[in-house]
Amino acid sequence: MPLGDYNVLDVEKILLDTPSTPPFPPASDRDAWKNLCAEVGGEKVRETITDGEAAAAEEIPSLPATLYLNFQRTGVREPFQKPFSARRRMLADLVPAECVEYEGRFLDPIMDAIWALCEESSWANPAHQRTLTDLDHPIVDLTATGTALQLAEAVSLVGAELDPLVGKRVRDEIDRRIWTPYLTRHDFWWLHNSATKRVNNWTAVCNAGVVGSALYLEEDAARLAEIVARAARSLQDYLDTFGEDGGSSEGPGYWGYGFGNYTILAHLIEHRTQGKINFLQGDHIRAITSYPMRTVLSPGVYVNFSDCDAGIRYSRPLLAFLSQRLGLPQLGAFARQQASEGRRQDMVWSLRRLFWRLPDEDGKGFVPARHDWLGELMWMVARYDPKDPAALVLAVKAGHNAEQHNQNDVGSFIVHVNGESVIVDPGRGRYTASYFGPRRYEHFVNASLGHSVPVPNGTLQGTGREFKAERVEHTADDRKDTLCFEMKAAYPPESGLESLRRRVTLHRDPPRGWVELIDEARFAEDAACFESSLTTFADVEIHDRQAVLKGSRGALAIEFDPENVEARVDRHEAVEFASGPADIHRIVFSAKKAERNATVRLRVRPT
Repeated sequence: MPLGDYNVLDVEKILLDTPSTPPFPPASDRDAWKNLCAEVGGEKVRETITDGEAAAAEEIPSLPATLYLNFQRTGVREPFQKPFSARRRMLADLVPAECVEYEGRFLDPIMDAIWALCEESSWANPAHQRTLTDLDHPIVDLTATGTALQLAEAVSLVGAELDPLVGKRVRDEIDRRIWTPYLTRHDFWWLHNSATKRVNNWTAVCNAGVVGSALYLEEDAARLAEIVARAARSLQDYLDTFGEDGGSSEGPGYWGYGFGNYTILAHLIEHRTQGKINFLQGDHIRAITSYPMRTVLSPGVYVNFSDCDAGIRYSRPLLAFLSQRLGLPQLGAFARQQASEGRRQDMVWSLRRLFWRLPDEDGKGFVPARHDWLGELMWMVARYDPKDPAALVLAVKAGHNAEQHNQNDVGSFIVHVNGESVIVDPGRGRYTASYFGPRRYEHFVNASLGHSVPVPNGTLQGTGREFKAERVEHTADDRKDTLCFEMKAAYPPESGLESLRRRVTLHRDPPRGWVELIDEARFAEDAACFESSLTTFADVEIHDRQAVLKGSRGALAIEFDPENVEARVDRHEAVEFASGPADIHRIVFSAKKAERNATVRLRVRPT
């Protein structure tokens, strides 16, 4: 059924009718843990204990008030977030080590780590709270709810071995900071869709922490039912942010974070109710689950439109669980390609690294589709030869400029070859106060200037739902994939456009294929200029009839007609990206005779 249809009275009855059992065995269940150790193998057991030993030897980092205020004062996140995350990573290493070994030598460090988290004035990220803590008004955000779930799982696993007041302290802190505000306040933008703010990955992450911790520690069935029913309605709004085909404009990175937490909650509620409440059912869930496989450029590299990194790491335990729970063997094969077993710094994923594992290798490797089309997003991903990880891949988006984690990027595209994106989407900038403030679109990576899109009459794209593309044509067959769209509306009136049509095609001509770009503009009166730019991290050389791009692995030649188009390179130095500052190039192709009509035609081929 739709999640919003769960009635609180029905939920309470289900909770009362089903006994509460832990989803993961407590450390005292030695048979269960010995069996698990035998299944995961000695190397994994030794690694788990070694990580615990290293964490036990660490000092718990200090979090003074001035450090919390650092974000308010500087707009920079890292100085506070690093020690804040280190505390949670310590817990993530200590608890599994004690469960595996069960000799008691990790119990005092665990108790100290839990107590330190309980002593924090706020579990909220300073970027979301900004001021020092008002104890009468807790901020319920991503890190606060995540901390609640991590503490609840730690108590479930080793609480019986700790001082009995530790578990009570954890429950009291979670109640005060998380459950009571969740049930009594209505100021959480992420809880429901509204006219002022749409929901996004926060909705899944925050609800997972609230409900997950309550499923472990809240003994009042009526109160727990209220929490579950409220979350179910909220999570329906979250699922509605995905297209019917499972596509999300937040991109693959936030799929792993948001839908990963949705999956954690779905598993916990299904276990607690013996399957009577099921958040993982239906064609839409299966489509959402398949989304990562549709964004592959080459192993380990993905389409990264919006605030997304190209080299994201999907959690292998998450994919393993979903592949088995939903009967998607191809997702299991995809999971085997993932280098990451989940984030060790997170207690929740540290635990699931041990329990959510892939079955024995079935010998079938993952191969993406030749054509992927996400219609509501207007994303096309076309692969020259899906079986060859070095083959040419084209990814194009049309869309609009009010998407989740939006960048002004209508018409942006990626050309990927030899395992490297050579023509790039710039991806995620450094998250600072100004990055999410009123000057967001002055940042190079968020403005259309930072993307491979046209610049008509020197005008950049506007921000908002009305700045959009309209699909003209999408075709896909063995010879070629084409996406054509009208993008006049993506620009403000001062652009002078009557029409701006972009056509991007992947041709599968042997031996390696090629990409064709045609931009055709029509102006209301003679234009001052018309430019189409391509964005790249590669080295660039401009010759008479072509631009040559040389990356670390991939290389492209971009051919143009010098009688109609001239080319130049603009270098942007030390652009702030999530991974650190980097130089980036814009190759600008200008129509020599713009007048009322202008055309830029490019042929992009691997070299």
